[in-house]
Amino acid sequence: MPSLKFSPQSTPLQRRVIALGGLLALACAATGAQAQATKYPEKMIRITVPNPAGGTSDILARLLAKELGDAFKQPVVVENKAGGNSQIGASFVAKSAPDGYNLLLLDMSNLTIGPSVMPLNYDPMKDLAPISIPAYSPHLLVVRSDLPAKNLDELAAFAKKSGKPLSFGTTLASISQLAGIQLAESKGFEFNVIGYKGGAQAMADLAGGQIDSAMASVLATNTLVQAGKIKAIAVTSAKPFSATPGVPTVASQIPDFVTGSWQGLLAPAGTPPAILDKLAAEIQRIVQRPEVRAKLIELGSEPTTMSRQQISDWMKTETSRWGALVKKYDIKPS
Repeated sequence: MPSLKFSPQSTPLQRRVIALGGLLALACAATGAQAQATKYPEKMIRITVPNPAGGTSDILARLLAKELGDAFKQPVVVENKAGGNSQIGASFVAKSAPDGYNLLLLDMSNLTIGPSVMPLNYDPMKDLAPISIPAYSPHLLVVRSDLPAKNLDELAAFAKKSGKPLSFGTTLASISQLAGIQLAESKGFEFNVIGYKGGAQAMADLAGGQIDSAMASVLATNTLVQAGKIKAIAVTSAKPFSATPGVPTVASQIPDFVTGSWQGLLAPAGTPPAILDKLAAEIQRIVQRPEVRAKLIELGSEPTTMSRQQISDWMKTETSRWGALVKKYDIKPS
């Protein structure tokens, strides 16, 4: 509540009137915000995806856009603004009007690792307000199909015996790169990092035997695993993951080792909390519907139930976590 300033000459009655006026102003503001949320949305909503069409974020955004449009009886469109390691689209939304009509959907790692590897013209923690993380897909550590290892221990033993670092394909300055380096260090061996502009080419080279290993989302890897073209060694979810039955978790050997693609929906900071809450509630309703949940699992993801406050706290923790590893391993932007 804003501070109230009284003149030394004001009487007790005048002070009470001023105080009541301040309380009334706050009540009117709260009522106005609630009325705004009740009417929301009154026009088209735009979801910006800072990646090309066809990727994980784009697929999820289009799924949510259809469901939100049906629920709100207003058009919800998806616009791709790719480039700058997702920062062009993210910056666009961060600088948009905070009215609930410009939203951002992306892999949250772009926000939690971004400040540590490149200069940004916005602050993810201050300029964006989290709404929901509708889907999470862990990483899979995968190897070429003929590599003689079925789990982390066997992979570590093979790497130590081979006498040279295993090649590891990854997008540079990404969480998968940091996670791979940290995992190998924890198990006492070393990866030779091979940089790629995207996960698809790394998976193609792995399937062709040009590299030994890689780490990418379940969505990017699971089709090749199921076809027998590459082999899954471990999954980075906290517990066994529904889309990868029988694949052990990294966390079962390295405590608290959890990574992955957390697909987050955000709005510009300053968007009325009542609108953010309305969007968050609708997203939760959508992702818990059996047919939508089944589609997410088909895509190699699972819905999450994190609250807006939990997401904010998680972003702070993740930014600190990955920032420390960027510094430790001297990671440079791609």
